[in-house]
Amino acid sequence: MSYDKELAAAKKASSLAARLCLKVQKALLQSDVQSKNDKSPVTVADYGSQALVSFALQKEFPSEPFSLVAEEDSKDLRQDGAQETLERITKLVNETLASDGAYNTCTLSTEDVIGAIDGGKSEGGSHGRHWVLDPIDGTKGFVRGDQYAIALALLDEGKVVLGVLACPNLPLASIVGDNQHSSNNEVGCLFFAQVGAGTYMQSLSGSLPVKVQVTAIANSEEASFFESYEAAHSNRDLSSFIAKKLGVKAPPVRIDSQAKYGALSRGDGAIYLRFPRKGYREKIWDHAAGSIVVTEAGGVVTDAAGYPLDFSKGKHLNLQAGIIVSNQKLMPALLKAVKESLEEQASSL
Repeated sequence: MSYDKELAAAKKASSLAARLCLKVQKALLQSDVQSKNDKSPVTVADYGSQALVSFALQKEFPSEPFSLVAEEDSKDLRQDGAQETLERITKLVNETLASDGAYNTCTLSTEDVIGAIDGGKSEGGSHGRHWVLDPIDGTKGFVRGDQYAIALALLDEGKVVLGVLACPNLPLASIVGDNQHSSNNEVGCLFFAQVGAGTYMQSLSGSLPVKVQVTAIANSEEASFFESYEAAHSNRDLSSFIAKKLGVKAPPVRIDSQAKYGALSRGDGAIYLRFPRKGYREKIWDHAAGSIVVTEAGGVVTDAAGYPLDFSKGKHLNLQAGIIVSNQKLMPALLKAVKESLEEQASSL
C-alpha cells in the first residue's frame, strides 16, 4: 500500500513547522535579554510547531477522521496570564502560513490555534491511523542553538508506515570523521521514509532528494556511536562500558534529539545507544519517526533485549532497559555486549 499522499503532507507540515522554529530560535540567539532559563521562546516554538502541523494535516485530509498523538496540549495556554504567550504563538503561526502561501486561509484566531494544538490529544493505539508528533524534539538543544528536530510519523494499525524528521540545524554533510570539514556547509536537513520505499534526505530549502543508507561497517572497532547530549537523558557509564567491550576507539558523538536517527540513517555513525534512568517511560513521539528513517535506510532499531519497538500500545513504549540502533552487521555483537553489560551492572549492585 502506498502512503505517497500522506508522506507529501507530512513533509509539507514539518517544513512549515521548521520555518517557524528557525525564526524563533534566531530571535532567541540574537537576544541579550532572554536568559537561558527563560522558557518562553521554546514554549512559543513548541506550541506553534504543533499548531501548524495539526492545522496543515487537517487541511490536507479534510474528509478523514483526524487523530494526532502529540506532546503538547493547550491547558497552560488557557491559564490566567497566558494570553500574551498565546497571542505571540498565533501571530507566528499566521506569519508562517502567510509566508508559505500554501494554504489560502483567513487569519487564524487564538481559539483556532488552541483548537489545532488540542488536535494532538489522541491516545494512539493499535487500530486505525494516528499521526505521531514531537513538535520540538530536543528543546535544550533548541535553546542552546544546537540540534533539534520536528519529528512526525504515521501509525497504521499500530505500525509506523512513514516518518519525517526536519532537522533545521543539521548540516547536509556528515557530522563525523573526515567529512566534517566538507566544502558543503549548507545546514538544514529533511529526512523522510515510507515503509518499503527507502529513506531519503534533502535540504529544507528544497534540493532534490538523495537516497541514504546506514554505514556498512562490520568491525565494531571502526564504529562511532551517538548518544544524548544531555547526560541526564541516558546512562553514559553504561554506554561507555559497552563501547569498551566492543573495542570502539572513537569518542561518542553527543547530539540532541532524533537528529541522531537522521545522521545515523545516512551513515554518519554506526551505533546509537539510549539507556534512560530507571522508571522513565519512553514516549512514542520520541522514536516513531526516527525508527522508520533508520530501518528504511537498512538499519535495525530494537530495545536492549533485541525486540522491535512496539508503537501500538498508546503513548508509551514498553521497553526492556533501553534502545539500540545500528546496522545489521554490527547488531549481533552489539546486543551481546549490551546483554553482558546489563548483567554485570545488575550483579554489581
